[in-house]
Amino acid sequence: MDALFPIAPPSPASVLQAANRLKGLVHRTPILRSTAADEKYSAQFFFKCENLQRTGSFKFRGAFNTLAQLSDAQRERGVITFSAGNHAQALALAARLLDMPALVLMPETAPSSKMAATREYGAQVLTYDPMTEDRQAICQRLALERGMTLVPPSEHPEVIAGQGTAALELLEDVPCLDILLVPVGGGGLIAGSLLAVQAANSNCRVVGVEPEHANDAQQSLRTGQIVQIPLPRSTIADGAQAQALGPLAFGLIRKHVEDIVTTSDASMVQAMRFFAERMKQVVEPTGALAFAAANAAGLDLHGARVGVLISGGNVDLPRYARFLAD
Repeated sequence: MDALFPIAPPSPASVLQAANRLKGLVHRTPILRSTAADEKYSAQFFFKCENLQRTGSFKFRGAFNTLAQLSDAQRERGVITFSAGNHAQALALAARLLDMPALVLMPETAPSSKMAATREYGAQVLTYDPMTEDRQAICQRLALERGMTLVPPSEHPEVIAGQGTAALELLEDVPCLDILLVPVGGGGLIAGSLLAVQAANSNCRVVGVEPEHANDAQQSLRTGQIVQIPLPRSTIADGAQAQALGPLAFGLIRKHVEDIVTTSDASMVQAMRFFAERMKQVVEPTGALAFAAANAAGLDLHGARVGVLISGGNVDLPRYARFLAD
């Protein structure tokens, strides 16, 4: 089994290198505006629509950036990962484009649309019981048995660098942002965004947003050490059901983030409806996290230029319809 990641940690320079590597391979997703949002919160919002990215989320950036740097021997043996859905799809497509095998371990509870899409992109999918089995231990065993390279969803320097290119594009297209709101699950997107702010020489403040019932990152920031929580099952944000940050992501968050706030499922649903009704965008619950925080206690956006990362749009249509109808 190859090492989880190189020794060198991610840096602002690695985000710039990733942007060059991904040029022409990822969509430079649009940045949308909303007069209704601006008027409601007395701010200027700039929505970076990664729900329109390849595979429907920002995850393709980190997956392709990582796989593109593997050796010929590693490509021949293939890659393995664990994921509830968006990283699974991203890794599967990146592996197909680079002509290498991919094996993805997904929880039995993963949305059926994400599981089906992962298979359609060409990956082999195995499932596990998240309540009784350790996904990382299973992946490490399979990687060792098959000689595959394990590429985790967040805790990898090149994954983090690739994810940071979404924020980098936003900062290039919209200079002088005051605040950037970023969803937090495993921590890769916010860690990469923090590096992107440095790479862009921006004074933008970065605020992470978690579900209130899956706030391991917020607890970690408050206590100054990584806090592991029980598997969160009481939030609709399936892409943010992480139990703990990894040391790479936590180190960047602890050093550079402005704050991490939480939001409720009800606020996520409200944000999803807003995107559907006012902006004609399909956004999954985790993808709506950042904008849902506009109502968060203690977050003052009045008069600010606010960047919002919409992280993904992969949601089962029957489930999506229920969210909009309730």
